[in-house]
Amino acid sequence: MSSPSKTSGQLHSTKGNVKETLGNTFGSANLQQKGAAEHRAGQAEYNAARAQGYAEGTGDRVTGKKDQVVGAVTGDRSQEAAGNLRQDKGNAKQDANRKMF
Repeated sequence: MSSPSKTSGQLHSTKGNVKETLGNTFGSANLQQKGAAEHRAGQAEYNAARAQGYAEGTGDRVTGKKDQVVGAVTGDRSQEAAGNLRQDKGNAKQDANRKMF
């Protein structure tokens, strides 16, 4: 099974909306129901991908912080810098996947 994708989720959500609208416009209950189902599935995939991305960002932040601290304590500036970069990457990933309302 493939990982959820925000792009694919948005595509299916949009396609579902279009089908649902066409079904309502032309009086096709079948098309309307299929569109609504595809829209819900697309939203679910999008939200799953966002949650996965947020969790990955959390892992990067934690690992980055550990590397940054260990590098600082041991005097390994390279490890400290790599830890800072990973922490920043984790922060950015979390920000990109944060629920926005």
